[in-house]
Amino acid sequence: MKHLSPKETHAYLQAHPEALFVDVRMELEYLYVGHPPGIVHVAWYEYPEMQPDVPRFVAQVRREAGGDSERPVVLLCRSGTRTLAAGEALEAAGFRNVVNVLHGFEGDTDANFQRGKLNGWRHDGLPWEQM
Repeated sequence: MKHLSPKETHAYLQAHPEALFVDVRMELEYLYVGHPPGIVHVAWYEYPEMQPDVPRFVAQVRREAGGDSERPVVLLCRSGTRTLAAGEALEAAGFRNVVNVLHGFEGDTDANFQRGKLNGWRHDGLPWEQM
C-alpha cells in the first residue's frame, strides 16, 4: 500500500484519472462533514454496528472498480486510520494498487483534540463539498 499526503493524492488523481477514489467513512460523515467531489462512498463500517463487514466492503469496491483488481484504488477516511485496515483487506482480496491518504479528510488532532488545524484534505485547501 502506498501512503500519500492529501496534496500528493490530489496530484496522483490528476495524473491517474482511471483511479477509483473511495471514501470509507460512515454515511453521516460523508454527507455532513463533507467529501471531495466525485469520490465514491463505500463505508468500511456503519453506525450502530461499528464493525466492518469485510466481504461486503471488498465486493462493493470490486463492483465499483469494474472487477479490475489492477485498477488503482485510493482510500480516504477521517484521519487515515480506517483506510489502513480497508486497504489491507483489499490487498488480501487481490487488489494490487492501493493508496492510503495520510491524515484523511479532517486530519490529525492537535493538542486540544481538534481536527482540521494541522493537516488533512480540507486543511490543505483541496476541493470538497458537503450536503
